[in-house]
Amino acid sequence: MKEFMLLIHNEGDGKANMSPEQQQEFLNACMVYIEDLLKKGKLKGAQPLVREGRMISGSPGAFKDGPYNESKEIIVGYYHILAKDLDEAIAIAKGNPEFAFVKGAKIEVRPIKTKEQSSNYDYPSGE
Repeated sequence: MKEFMLLIHNEGDGKANMSPEQQQEFLNACMVYIEDLLKKGKLKGAQPLVREGRMISGSPGAFKDGPYNESKEIIVGYYHILAKDLDEAIAIAKGNPEFAFVKGAKIEVRPIKTKEQSSNYDYPSGE
């Protein structure tokens, strides 16, 4: 199995206009999605991200520190999954409840590099 990161993108706070009942329905759908991935052995981790934060850029001695959400689109969470290939990872992403509840939601599907080919270095997995 290969590792993939599903990065959840929203424009602003996509859930701000939801009623409390709709927000709970969304959370319930996420719990079902997560439990299904766990049961199938496809999930390594998943967490929402707090919207406040900082963007660090520059170089040593010349760093800039500013708000990260200057654009309308921000990353609001992630899923660290296992899949046999990119096609399976995309199929898993398409089942995410974000699409059913948040207008304009996007999921970036990215393979995770677990080994550096040039040096044979294995990146730590956190396990």
